[in-house]
Amino acid sequence: MTSRKDASGGASRKQVVVKGLLAAIMLAASTVAGAAGSCDKACLEGIADQYRAAYLAHDPSKAPFAAHVRYTENNVEMPFPDGTWDTVTEMPGPVLTLSDPATEQAAIFAPIRQREVPGFLSVRFKVSGGKITEVEHIISTARNLSSPPTPIGKIEGFAYDPTVDRVEPAAKRLTRAELAAHANGYFDTLQHNDGEIRGTCFHEHATRRENMMMFNDIKQGFESGRYLFNNRVRREIVLVDEARQIALGRGFIDHKGVLDTYKLTDGTETKSVFQEPQSWGLLEAFKVTDGCIAAVVAGFYQAPYYTVSPWTKEGR
Repeated sequence: MTSRKDASGGASRKQVVVKGLLAAIMLAASTVAGAAGSCDKACLEGIADQYRAAYLAHDPSKAPFAAHVRYTENNVEMPFPDGTWDTVTEMPGPVLTLSDPATEQAAIFAPIRQREVPGFLSVRFKVSGGKITEVEHIISTARNLSSPPTPIGKIEGFAYDPTVDRVEPAAKRLTRAELAAHANGYFDTLQHNDGEIRGTCFHEHATRRENMMMFNDIKQGFESGRYLFNNRVRREIVLVDEARQIALGRGFIDHKGVLDTYKLTDGTETKSVFQEPQSWGLLEAFKVTDGCIAAVVAGFYQAPYYTVSPWTKEGR
């Protein structure tokens, strides 16, 4: 997590190392805690299918929910079911499902419709004793994105990068801690973006899909210093799909709104679109192949400045 103390500058190498060690310790602890769980990859992904069916039917009885479910939508805690559970009408696909048997968690990324309103849904849920006990939604539609808007694409013709859903050979897999380090490296690069790639690397043609909109210049965008207006990236790695080699992060990108004009690394002068404090809330997945990030899938929404996720134990 990035604290207020980091707000005025980038992390030192020592801080990056310490954060990497802390991430490894937390992931190891979560793995041990989940080791006794009985829901493997097939179990979790089967429950994800049931979750989608129940969600579309507005009927929780169609999936194995616990008697009490902790539920949030766009980081607002509410009774379950509520929010888009009452309004969703279609999930036209394609759907990306991730699973983390070590922590008995799964994630879903999918386009949806609420009658005439298209949107992009990101879900994280946790299973305990075969029952869903936690549900976290990030939902983005053109109607809930205020200026300056987050990117949002169209449902028609939407597709994931073909590498994202691919199960990687065991011999080529990185560890959980290494996958988390790549995700944190991405976030460190995004924060105070000045052209330096920090703690990760990117394939030359790596893609990023934000709310269904595709960007094919991740590496080039970071090297240009385009995102210098990002003051803080508060984040935590919440799920690792070891088979698919994907790490999932929850977080917020904070824009203080104080930066007006700035120069890209090639000397081009540009103007920040963020002229007031605001944040983007997110669930973001990072696919790693051959030791570098190959694809990114993210759900974003416009959040009040410095919103704190109710799932974040540190409260920041």
